[in-house]
Amino acid sequence: MKIKDLDVALKRISELEEEVKLLKTENEKLRGRNFGGRKKHDEVWMASYNDFVSKLEKGKTLTEIVAEGEISTRTAYRYLSYYKELKENKDK
Repeated sequence: MKIKDLDVALKRISELEEEVKLLKTENEKLRGRNFGGRKKHDEVWMASYNDFVSKLEKGKTLTEIVAEGEISTRTAYRYLSYYKELKENKDK
């Protein structure tokens, strides 16, 4: 596409700027989406897990830990399984 006139060039620039604006908003929507599913072991997960382990090693039962309301029963059992797996691997 050859542009021969300044007015045509300015109009085309305006069109491209609008297109860029639309693409940026679409990009922001895609960045903010929730991918669902279980999250990886990030800092929040590690903090929650370490808190669980410290309570468990102090002698609290799973019921007591869950009753404190910070994690669900399912999460407590998942953490316990992970804890036992790490302990077995450490012993080997």
